[in-house]
Amino acid sequence: MNMQQMMKQAQRMQRQLAEAQDQLADVEVSATANGGMVKVTGTAAGDITGIQIDGSSLGLDEEDSEMLQDTVLAAINETLARAQEVTNQRLGALTGGMGVPGMPGML
Repeated sequence: MNMQQMMKQAQRMQRQLAEAQDQLADVEVSATANGGMVKVTGTAAGDITGIQIDGSSLGLDEEDSEMLQDTVLAAINETLARAQEVTNQRLGALTGGMGVPGMPGML
């Protein structure tokens, strides 16, 4: 396989990877804990889209329960964003120096 064929194959793989990642963003997943007291929903791409907490078991009214849910969701999403930044920096430093067309940082 010559260099031009390898580059075309790498570009095709990059497109396929991007398409697969886009599709994962459309897949919803959820889990519950403590007998359903807490339910978290998200995407297969790793984004957390919602948190439901049964505040009555904690002695919270509906308003306080919603505030707790929103606060926990914001903290989780900020943590995930920071983790992604670190990942991009560290992997970008590795892949950025390779000179691979179409891959300046991460795949």
